[in-house]
Amino acid sequence: MSTSELSRGDTVDNSQVELVPITPKLIAMDRASAQATAVPPALLAYQPESYRIGAGDSLFITVWEHPELTSPAGPQQATVANGRLVRSDGTLFYPYVGTLKVTGMTIEELREAISKKLAAYVEKPQVDVSVVGYGSQRVLLQGAFVKTDPQPITAVPLTLAQVLGTATINTDQANLSGLVLTRDGQDYHLDLDALNSGGKLAQDIYLKPGDRLFLPYNDRQEAYVVGEVVKPMAINFKTSDLSLTQALGRAGGLNPLSAKGKAVYVIRGVKDLEQAPSKVFSLDARSPAAFALADQFMVKPGDVVFVGPAGVTRWNRFFSQLLPFSGLINSAANANKDF
Repeated sequence: MSTSELSRGDTVDNSQVELVPITPKLIAMDRASAQATAVPPALLAYQPESYRIGAGDSLFITVWEHPELTSPAGPQQATVANGRLVRSDGTLFYPYVGTLKVTGMTIEELREAISKKLAAYVEKPQVDVSVVGYGSQRVLLQGAFVKTDPQPITAVPLTLAQVLGTATINTDQANLSGLVLTRDGQDYHLDLDALNSGGKLAQDIYLKPGDRLFLPYNDRQEAYVVGEVVKPMAINFKTSDLSLTQALGRAGGLNPLSAKGKAVYVIRGVKDLEQAPSKVFSLDARSPAAFALADQFMVKPGDVVFVGPAGVTRWNRFFSQLLPFSGLINSAANANKDF
């Protein structure tokens, strides 16, 4: 079916609109695409290395049978009080060893380095090193979290699920489908709702020092239901799982007196009509089977769901009804692209 067949006597510039019937094949293709892009492979491929000491870390160094080296502040003091701070220049001072450049070392590498230096003064030194305070190696958080305090990278590998659990998502305000993880200057977009419904993938994403997490707010996450429905409205939603059936249901359903069941459209705008046409997804809602398709077709932010009236309606009238929403469509399309 072409755009000129939307209703008898309509005229439209076909170069700006692509009409796509909602079919089982279309839904299957959308699902396959969503699954393929649910988690960027680069994130799943990353495996954390052994912890490397950084500036600001506090280290507790034990030399067995030598309490004067282990606890210079006295054994009655807390462990932290006997910790040795890694300076901002990455160095650490230790008696009989001197100043060592320790940033970038693993705990095992530092233990061996201290043991070798002490061997000139202590017979067969038994040295142990542990981190009692973590400094500058952190994951930064911004956006719709209850707690946005930076979270430290520790000797225990840190996962995305752990960070989100500690930060606590503001479920009333968060756009769960728009999480952005920035690593080494590259942005990775994640749909938290899809991750959670797809098993334990979120727990398998390890974070590294310097990662940034931004969870956008959902104040621009809207779809618009207009035309011959009981309650035309803007619908705010938090996840990517807003189906066409849900959108129509929240608007009270099709108006039984004036709606044309064959004329149910989802208009998906683009940023620049000169570069790519807008897509108009069409659904013939006159049969029960159509609502099974509608339940699996996902509405996206910025979409306009339009239900046409019964009888002959010109395509030009359709666009005139959409005119007040054109600015909203463009803004939502741009916002969705930015996220």
